[in-house]
Amino acid sequence: MNLFNIIKNQLIEVIEWTDDSRDTLSYRWPDDDKEIKNGAQLIVRESQQVQFVAAGQYADLFGPGKHTLSTENVPVLSTILGWKYGFQSPFKCDVYYINTRLFTGNKWGTSNPVLMRDKDFGVVRIRAFGTYDFRIVQPALFLKEVAGTDQNFRIDEFADTMRSRIVSVFTEALAKAQVPVLDVATRYGDLGQALVQIINPAMVEKYGIEVTSFVLENVSVPPEVEQAIDKRSSMGAIGNLNDYVKYQMGQAMASGGEGAAAATMPATMAMGFGMAQEMMKQMQQPAAAAGQPALGAQGAHDAFSPAAAQAAQAAQATPAGAAPALQVYTPEQAAQLLGVDVADVLAELEAGHLKGRKIGANWRIAQAALDEFLQG
Repeated sequence: MNLFNIIKNQLIEVIEWTDDSRDTLSYRWPDDDKEIKNGAQLIVRESQQVQFVAAGQYADLFGPGKHTLSTENVPVLSTILGWKYGFQSPFKCDVYYINTRLFTGNKWGTSNPVLMRDKDFGVVRIRAFGTYDFRIVQPALFLKEVAGTDQNFRIDEFADTMRSRIVSVFTEALAKAQVPVLDVATRYGDLGQALVQIINPAMVEKYGIEVTSFVLENVSVPPEVEQAIDKRSSMGAIGNLNDYVKYQMGQAMASGGEGAAAATMPATMAMGFGMAQEMMKQMQQPAAAAGQPALGAQGAHDAFSPAAAQAAQAAQATPAGAAPALQVYTPEQAAQLLGVDVADVLAELEAGHLKGRKIGANWRIAQAALDEFLQG
């Protein structure tokens, strides 16, 4: 073997890489400490880009195609290495292949509950998981911030970092989107598309990665919030309470037997509402006549009981000829008067069946609204 062949064997004439895996993000082409021949052929396949790095600086970037490496088509590399036009000597530099195809089906999820503020339920703890698709759009930034000088950088080396970053941005994006908890389960698709628009800028700027699809597969809330949602759904399905009671009573009379006793339960509840209304009227009349509250032994010690509320209102004497003071209750007081749960009162208020006024985050209910509700 003559000297020419020895020198020729020490030079790289063709640079190419075929990806046999499905999870390689970047690959540093091995040069075996050889120099690249001036005029060598660089082959870049579809879904690949090649980034040259020389003297610790990012040089030229090549897209798909067959490229001849000379001073004419490596201007950045020529500047870094100080080549003059027509330079023909071999050179050394690092060659990184970047896989620009779409990486699909990557999983993400919240390892711990995240907090979101909801106008109906206040601060709620939620868990969520799903999948996302991404591709590399800025090879130099990706190499600098993520892959570094790793010869064969795979997706599993970056999965945990990507997942934690996705969850962090997801939490911020969910706060900006301001989607109510009641709407999250029915708007997975819309929410995913909206979150992509918020997540993408941060991912591109930080890692040179574009998230093309962001899918929410499930969003779960604590059991107490689920129960409140179920109660609201039940109240919405029942609709008008009076019509529902009449229907149940009609079905009970038609069927008879044990079914009749069970079906008349709503009617019994309605009678209880009516009795509560009469009791409120009777409690208000003596208090108004005496000009001061008539507290029982229990009410005297409970400052938040309905009797105490009525007593406080009656204690403010109304001047002669003036309009009587407006009787106002909190949801808790109304629930105690009616003998039901506070959640049921709130559900009726939200559904609009019981009229009230919302001041900030608090509801106030007038006596007239309670009377109208109980009368149907």
